[in-house]
Amino acid sequence: DGCGHTVLGPESGTLASINYPQTSPNSTVCEWEIRVKPGQRVQLKFGDFDIDDSDSCHSSYLRVHNGIGSTRTEIGKYCGFSFQMDGLITSKSNEVTVQFMSGIHTSGRGFLAAYSTTDKSDLITCLDNASHFSEPEFNKYCPAGCVIPFADISGTIPHGYRDSSSLCMAGVHAGVVSNTLGGQINVVISKGIPYYEGSLANNVTSKVGPLSTSLFTFKTSGCYGTLGMESGVIPDSQITASSILEWSDQTGQMNTWKPQNARLKRHGPPWAAFVSDEHQWLQIDLNKEKKITGIITTGSTLAEYYYYVSAYRILYSDDGQKWTAYREPGMDKDKIFQGNTELYQEVRNNFIPPIIARFFRINPLKWHQKIAMKVELLGCQFSIVRSPKLTMLPPPPPPQNNDKNDDFSDDFIHSVKTSLHTDKTTFTPEIKNTTVTPSVTKDVALAAVLVPVLVMVFTTLILILVCAWHWRNRKKKTEGTYDLPYWDRAGWWKGMKQFLPSKSAEHEETPVRYSSSEISRLRPREVPAVLQTESAEYAQPLVGGIVGTLHQRSTFKPEEGKEASYADLDPYNSPVQEVYHAYAEPLPITGPEYATPIIMDMSSHPSTPLGVPSISTFKAAGNQAPPPVGTYNKLVSRTDSASSAQALYDTPKGQMGPGAAEELVYQVPQSTAYSAGSKEE
Repeated sequence: DGCGHTVLGPESGTLASINYPQTSPNSTVCEWEIRVKPGQRVQLKFGDFDIDDSDSCHSSYLRVHNGIGSTRTEIGKYCGFSFQMDGLITSKSNEVTVQFMSGIHTSGRGFLAAYSTTDKSDLITCLDNASHFSEPEFNKYCPAGCVIPFADISGTIPHGYRDSSSLCMAGVHAGVVSNTLGGQINVVISKGIPYYEGSLANNVTSKVGPLSTSLFTFKTSGCYGTLGMESGVIPDSQITASSILEWSDQTGQMNTWKPQNARLKRHGPPWAAFVSDEHQWLQIDLNKEKKITGIITTGSTLAEYYYYVSAYRILYSDDGQKWTAYREPGMDKDKIFQGNTELYQEVRNNFIPPIIARFFRINPLKWHQKIAMKVELLGCQFSIVRSPKLTMLPPPPPPQNNDKNDDFSDDFIHSVKTSLHTDKTTFTPEIKNTTVTPSVTKDVALAAVLVPVLVMVFTTLILILVCAWHWRNRKKKTEGTYDLPYWDRAGWWKGMKQFLPSKSAEHEETPVRYSSSEISRLRPREVPAVLQTESAEYAQPLVGGIVGTLHQRSTFKPEEGKEASYADLDPYNSPVQEVYHAYAEPLPITGPEYATPIIMDMSSHPSTPLGVPSISTFKAAGNQAPPPVGTYNKLVSRTDSASSAQALYDTPKGQMGPGAAEELVYQVPQSTAYSAGSKEE
């Protein structure tokens, strides 16, 4: 009277003490005799072990024996609270006896164990769940009998099961293993979802579950598609029944619940039998053999008609005449499938192994009020791969006495004996050796590697050449139109000073430089004069050349220093840089504004003799009064021709010509090619 939950399958099973997981009663005993196929051995694994050891395993214990009956031999005797049994207990034969003895005790849950044949190396128990394994994907073997009342699961397919669910019980619910036979499961772990639905499938009820960090699903063969009841692929003419319920309602309208209404998720009434007994059936013709892996059923789905089928069996046939009831392997009774518990819920049952048939029949055995149901079949196409008919070749012709052909004849006979041929009998043609030699194979592999590498190398070289050509063109543009290299420019260091911090508020401005080639193209009188003037606070007109860095409050005032001289750096040896359009920085609010310099072409005006006084048309800095008319700046002119000793100046509008007695006021042309001004002696 000490036996609890027990399922003993042909290759695996589950056994537990009475009242597990609650405390087992006192003075109870149970023995399990386990047999597997001859030539195999049994392995035993404990999922939980909690037996009182207060009397050192004297009255309460678990004992395992090799063999059955009087000839059995003891493997071991075990007891202890929360005892952790490492590894498996393995028998020496195909028979094992497990004996549980419960004496006088106050606590102890007893035990739960699983067994299988020794070829199932990845055996787990019904208590293992996904959180016990860290791998994202793994294969395990579930024993038979894992539909246990003290374990629960949350979730369903295809959404997945909560990680706290029993792996094997969820496998039975999903239809990947049989509770009667057990089987292999392929588990995939993924991220959890906020809500897990509940459903009834394969006599296992899945509960609604809350959010979890992870979930698991099962990899299957994929043969779980619908076969056409809901979609209409199966026509009405292929759906028949033993009887049809017909009646007239209060309005006199005739109601017919015909078998064509038995389509899952279709609106309206279901199929219902005229007589409710165990001889009624609903039949579906699939038109050809299909692989049927499951069935889904509902009740009437009409609230005013609370009809549904709670249990049924399945029959199938190839010709519609001879029928076979579905049974699980190794069982001698028809399998009874659990149906609906109410009229709306969809209940799924799977066939392990699947049914291969054309005609499918449902035979209700239990129902509520009347037999009424809607169904859908699950499965896939089935095709039989038939092996070709084999025929033997006729015996070869007798060998000739020619010694030269002896080896060839032996090889020919051997090839005929070891060859399989189809219906058409033909002689084996001569087959030449077409095997690629290892050296050729290596060359092919080497070529497959070298070709992409060479393409990449040539592409890189082309890109480098294009970039170099583009860089060279850009460099020529930056060096100007005089084709002088950058390092031949005079005063290049001064041009670099703009990138360095200045030591004082003022620095030497870079003079304008012209190339000798450009000067040679000008007429002597067109060579601009180098002017020397007193230091004045005014902005320089931008004629060209390099513009120095603008310092804070700079107005381009020339530095005072020595008088410009041709002994200085040769201004004709360096090409002129690009003109940068720089402007004077704004002066303080209290400072005066300066006039904008006017640049005029001198070549179109009459020459004027040297020594003519000139005054600046620019406003002086600060409050300084403009220079008087009598004060002149000394003009220094230099030309390459002795005949042209005059500089050309613009004549201000409103003034008299050069022959007037009154003093002429000229605008002094400014140039960056001057050094610090020096005062007239």
